[in-house]
Amino acid sequence: MNTSSVQVLLFQHLKNQLPPHLSMVDEVADLLGISNDSAYRRIRGEKPMDLEETHKLCSHFNIPLDRLLHLKSDSFVFSGKLKVVGSANAFEEWLDEVQHQFQVISSFKSRHIYFLMKDISPFVHFLVPELAAFRCFLYLKSILQDERMKGTKFSLNDPFYEKYVAQGRKIYNLYSQIPTTEIWNIETLNSSLNQINFYVEAGAFVHKNDIKILYAKVEELVNHIERQAELGVKFNIGETPGAGAASYRMFINELILGNNTLLAEVGDGRITFLNHSVIYFIATQDERFNSAMFGNMENLMKKSTLISTIGEKDRSGFFNRLRNKIQESIAQLA
Repeated sequence: MNTSSVQVLLFQHLKNQLPPHLSMVDEVADLLGISNDSAYRRIRGEKPMDLEETHKLCSHFNIPLDRLLHLKSDSFVFSGKLKVVGSANAFEEWLDEVQHQFQVISSFKSRHIYFLMKDISPFVHFLVPELAAFRCFLYLKSILQDERMKGTKFSLNDPFYEKYVAQGRKIYNLYSQIPTTEIWNIETLNSSLNQINFYVEAGAFVHKNDIKILYAKVEELVNHIERQAELGVKFNIGETPGAGAASYRMFINELILGNNTLLAEVGDGRITFLNHSVIYFIATQDERFNSAMFGNMENLMKKSTLISTIGEKDRSGFFNRLRNKIQESIAQLA
């Protein structure tokens, strides 16, 4: 493959992954420090790019050059953030990154998320302020080990979490606008309950009544998810789905427990997000990897039971089992 062909493929790849609100010409011109006319000539293949320019584009847009060259390789290029322990800004940075990723996905007219659920996602917890505050406490204290959280106990009346809860709601609002397919297992609820149970046993609640409120809010969230599955669309708790609401498909798979893998279809491309360090993700736009991941998602859906809009008996039975789990946790408080 000659240099001109590689250059054309590079810009085709870039065009497929660039959000529609961004101009490829402007992005290339700004990154390379050249005029728009010079950028056009490079995009059309009329002006060869040197190695430094190619490296800048590939590094900035996380484009694997070996795929363009058709080299035999078992490697895949991922990008993402590493867990930062003890930093006062780590949680804010994580929230900003999550919000940015959903803004990018939402910017595409054609978009869809496939979620292989191990846990109820933090994006959904953000829908309920009480659960959002508790989730912030958990992440800050036990996952990120924020220095400000040493010796603290949780209270729903603590204003410390308000700014995080507000941003979490913005993240949920973005997430709620994206058509989504989720694959659940009966164990998907366990983490949400176990996290409350853990802090109960650790004596980390200021007010015992807050524990009862959190369990009640988990059940409220489960009931809402059931309602979304029944109607096949996303909407806010206590509201009626509006016209043009994002579609919601829910499958249950009793054999496979998910791993929180998220696959996003954006325009003509795909992005896979792999979970690590509890709350962090690494992402790839590698076409070969994403094609394999999509095939895996399709296979799992074929082996799962669709309970959204149809399958009322299976849906009711599944959510009743989830509610029984909540009641068992509440009974342990007595």
